[in-house]
Amino acid sequence: MLSTLWNSNLGWVLLSTMTLGIAAGAIGCIAYWKRQNLMSDALSHAALPGVVIAFFILGEKNLLVIIIGAAISSLIGALFIQWITTSSRISEDSAMGMILAVFYGFGIMLLTIANRSAGGNQSGLDSFIFGQAAAMVRSDVITMLILALIVLFIVFIGFKEWKIFLFDQQFAGGIGLSVKGMNTLYTIVLVLTIVIGIQAVGVILMAALLIIPAVSARYWTQSFRTMILLSAVIGGLSGAIGTLISSYGRGLPTGPFIVVIGAGFFVLSLVFGKEKGILIHYVQYKLQRKNQLQGWKQEVGGR
Repeated sequence: MLSTLWNSNLGWVLLSTMTLGIAAGAIGCIAYWKRQNLMSDALSHAALPGVVIAFFILGEKNLLVIIIGAAISSLIGALFIQWITTSSRISEDSAMGMILAVFYGFGIMLLTIANRSAGGNQSGLDSFIFGQAAAMVRSDVITMLILALIVLFIVFIGFKEWKIFLFDQQFAGGIGLSVKGMNTLYTIVLVLTIVIGIQAVGVILMAALLIIPAVSARYWTQSFRTMILLSAVIGGLSGAIGTLISSYGRGLPTGPFIVVIGAGFFVLSLVFGKEKGILIHYVQYKLQRKNQLQGWKQEVGGR
């Protein structure tokens, strides 16, 4: 059965979505500690115009070219967010919301034009909104795998630098670590993770794959290293399980199933997580109340 799965297209798609989930989980932790979860959402939506423009230029749906177009579009969105924040009194969150809405609206407008053009309706560009991993061919999967592995390499090879950058930027500057350079590198790997996942998960739901695993992992540990590893595992499992479930139906989008599975992991973490999970918090509260009551009884009895 395993050999059949591996030799089929499903096996390759499963490998790609699992690797994507691992990469998204790792990058999501960095976004979580930078308190820029909305940035993931803004840049994923900002990728849509680049997808359609790349299709217009090439005249066909080539994943590598579309990824390049999406990356350029997302990076332009990131530059606009920075420019709006630094040159006006608009807050960063407001700037992100503006870029998200404007770029996504522009992308939908271009997508409508593309679908009405000759051959545009058969191009499958609509799959980039909600994701359609089953539409990927082996070359698409290999492209995703290579780029996802590059992201993971950057995260884990520079783990110490990321930790210093996230938790003590003053110390980072003192030891010669460029904060501006790390911010630029963070934006690049975030954009790269987003654009390699837009066909599998879609521009709308890609942000969820970045946010949910990191938030879920936070309920289990206070260690940054352990959080990254747990988030990567949760992201990978969400990608694999969601892909398997969606494969049982014809034409079912993979992205929503991946996100729903990720949401299931979040609910489990929210309830059973040992770091402020609801159940643990409730048990600790009851024990505290019991100890307080016993102390009060002993104090009253002693009188």
